[in-house]
Amino acid sequence: MTRQIRTSPAACDESLHQAYDTALLDLDGVVYAGGRAIGHAVESLAAARAAGMHLAYVTNNALRTPEAVAEHLGELGIPTDAAEVITSAQAVARLIAEQVEPGSKVLVIGGEGLRVALRERGLVPVESADEEGLAAVVQGYGGPDLAWGRFAEASYAINRGVPWYASNTDLTIPGARGIAPGNGAAVEVVRIATGAEPQVAGKPLPPMHRETVLRTGAKRPLVVGDRLDTDIEGAFNGEVDSLLVLTGVTDAEQLLRAEPRHRPTYVDRDLRGLLAGQPEVVPAAEGFRCGGWTAVALNNGLLDLREADEDSGEGPTTGDGATTGDGGPGPDPLDGLRALCAAAWTAAADGVCTLDAAKALARLGL
Repeated sequence: MTRQIRTSPAACDESLHQAYDTALLDLDGVVYAGGRAIGHAVESLAAARAAGMHLAYVTNNALRTPEAVAEHLGELGIPTDAAEVITSAQAVARLIAEQVEPGSKVLVIGGEGLRVALRERGLVPVESADEEGLAAVVQGYGGPDLAWGRFAEASYAINRGVPWYASNTDLTIPGARGIAPGNGAAVEVVRIATGAEPQVAGKPLPPMHRETVLRTGAKRPLVVGDRLDTDIEGAFNGEVDSLLVLTGVTDAEQLLRAEPRHRPTYVDRDLRGLLAGQPEVVPAAEGFRCGGWTAVALNNGLLDLREADEDSGEGPTTGDGATTGDGGPGPDPLDGLRALCAAAWTAAADGVCTLDAAKALARLGL
C-alpha cells in the first residue's frame, strides 16, 4: 500500500493528551538540555500524567541504564519509574537475542546501559575479541572517554566474521557545551576499518519502535521529538502520529524543507503542545491559512506570508506576534509556521522544498 504524502500539519480538536493514550517522548532537546529541564517541560508532563496520559521516555542514548535515566528525571522534578524508560540498548539487546543462542557471549563496545540490557536478555557481555565462542559485537555510545582501543577490539572480531550490531547511528549528541560526536561517528570508525555494515536497532528503525510498543503497551501513541531524522522518521516508519517541538535540534527552516518521511503530524513550541489541540490549516484563495496568517508559494521562488487583516489599518507585527501599533496582539507566529509548512510541503510534493522562506520566517521571529 502506498503511504499518503503529508502536505500540511494536521488539526486536532481535542487536546493531544486526551486524543492519545501514550506520549513516546525523546529526552535530549525535548525534556531536558545540558542536564536541565527545558522550559515548561516539568509542569506540562505533570499535567498530562495527571489527566491520564501514560508517559514513556524513549532515547537512542545507550550509555545510561533506565534506572539512571529515571533517577535523573526525578531530580529534575519529573517522577519516573525505570520501566517508563526505553533505550536503544534494550532494542539492540532484543535484536541480538533473537539471532543468537541463549547465554551467548557478546563483545560490548559502549557503556553500562548495553551490559545491563544484554544481561536482561540472558546474554553474556564480554570485553575481548579473543573470547572463545563470541557470537556478536554490539556498539553503543560509551561517553566521551571511551578508549580508542575499544574500536580496534570491535574491528578484530568483525574482521573474523563475528556479526556486528549498533544501538543507533546518530552522528551527533547534544551536551552542556554544545554538539559532540555521537555513536554514529564511532560506528563510522569501525566501518572504515572493517568494510562491514552493522544491524542497527535505534530510532528511526523499526526495532526501536517495536521495543517501545512492547514495553509500554501503547494503543494510540504519539511520538514527541525534536529531530526529524530520528524521532519524526521513526514515527513515520512505525505509522504513528508525531509532535515536533522546537526546543532542540530542528529549526523552522529545516522543518519547511522536510522530505515526506520527516514531516510531523503536529508542530508546537514546546511540551505545552501536549495540553492543547492543534489548529486547522485550510486552503485559501492563493495558498494556505492558519489562524491569522496566509502562506503562499510565489512564482518567483519565494514563500510569502501575509496577515489576514494586513490591510485593516493595524500596525505591523513584531517577531513575537505582537503589533507595534495600537492594534493589540497579532496572530500567533506558530500558526504562521503551520501555514508555511502547508505551502512548502505542497509545493515540494514528494521532494524537498527549495523556495526561499527567509523573509517569511523573519516576520515570525523564527
